Amino acid sequence: MSVEVVLLAAQSDHQTLALWAADCAERVLPLFADLNPDDTRPSLAIAAVRVWASGQMSVGEARKSAFAAHAAARESGSTAAAAVARSCGHAAATAHVAGHAIHAAIYAIKAVTLAGSDIEAEYIWQLKRLKTQSSY
Repeated sequence: MSVEVVLLAAQSDHQTLALWAADCAERVLPLFADLNPDDTRPSLAIAAVRVWASGQMSVGEARKSAFAAHAAARESGSTAAAAVARSCGHAAATAHVAGHAIHAAIYAIKAVTLAGSDIEAEYIWQLKRLKTQSSY
């Protein structure tokens, strides 16, 4: 995780971080879905944090989705898929504690690394995305 991302995240508001975390997790979600096409828990966690950010879901409901995504990670059978599901779980957990957003981004990076994709491109995308969403 780059220092620039961490500093920008520290200056961002809770809702911005939640939406950024959802975007980071959603970007790697196909890595999970390809191996676990019938398991919707990670995608439901992303949807939950987006609904929470719109003010239409309680923190408690979003947390339930986070726990479900982490259960999907434990059951996934692949380290890359598990990293994706954890990214989704941390994205949903951002509704509870804003600091989970960074973990969503880190697990997305881990998933990209385990899948053998371009890690530098992922870092750059995450930073640009946060800059776009942040008011700083």
